[in-house]
Amino acid sequence: MSGRRRPDGELVTSRRGFFWVGGDRVPVREGTALRGQMFVQWEAPEEVTQPYPIVLIHGGGGQGTDWLGTPDGRPGWATFLLQEGYAVYVVDRPGHGRSPYHPDVLCPPGGVFPLETISALFCATEQWPGTGDPDDPSVRAFAAGTGPMLGDCALAHALEQACGAALLDEIGPAILITSSSGGPMGWLTADARPAEVKAIVSAEPIGPAFLDNPAVGLSLPWGLTAVPMNFDPSADSPDDLHAGPARTLPALTQIPIALVEAEASLLAEPSPAIAAFLEQAGCHVDRIVLADHGVHGNGHLMMMELNNREVLEPILRWLDRHVR
Repeated sequence: MSGRRRPDGELVTSRRGFFWVGGDRVPVREGTALRGQMFVQWEAPEEVTQPYPIVLIHGGGGQGTDWLGTPDGRPGWATFLLQEGYAVYVVDRPGHGRSPYHPDVLCPPGGVFPLETISALFCATEQWPGTGDPDDPSVRAFAAGTGPMLGDCALAHALEQACGAALLDEIGPAILITSSSGGPMGWLTADARPAEVKAIVSAEPIGPAFLDNPAVGLSLPWGLTAVPMNFDPSADSPDDLHAGPARTLPALTQIPIALVEAEASLLAEPSPAIAAFLEQAGCHVDRIVLADHGVHGNGHLMMMELNNREVLEPILRWLDRHVR
């Protein structure tokens, strides 16, 4: 029996289900296809005690399973949030995970994430549940669920905004927790449905503002996104953001925002500049620097590491203070 998967783990009593949101009808050679629909998995504890659900938005080329458990089989943030009384919605961003992808319908894929890159960028930390080298079973387990990002960053962000808005139209007001390349979906969803977003917690979102990194297919010509947001004064092109008066993001100014930064992450460096961009745009931003809360040794994949429950604690305290 050694090595076989067993239905052990932590017992959680909950209701659960799934659905899809979004999706455009587009002509293809064979007929008509859906493009850009998003898979949503939901779960709610026996007694929901928190006023708003949480939407978990994965990063990079990952998928919603990044929030469900860890590469070594421990509970993930979705379970912990259920235990705290939250209903939870876990999404697979369009073109990722259980959200169907075909290059003829969406766009060509971006580059491959090899084991060596995943190991070097994400897993060389003291809190990673393994050795962190490319042969580590935990590295392989994470990599198994990681695919390419969409090659067209602007298309990806446009689809994510449409699906984020459609999701909130279905479920009502919610808190958004995003990670890494899922960060733009948080900003764009809030821009489209500001009254429905009660807070945004972004764990090391991609940045800094106006990032242009062709090597990994990331371009943020509109500051923190690849597609326009609603600025005041309005901006007709990205060039407008570099000239004239300072511009605010009026849809986000009344939404509490927190940026989470891990101590040993190679991708935490842009967070102060992202906070500065949001603040000059009229937003109120709190930086949750984990080391300042006594949480040490974490990398970019903090939600999967050995102390992932400890990482969540300062976020829960921040939500208690800012969301009622």
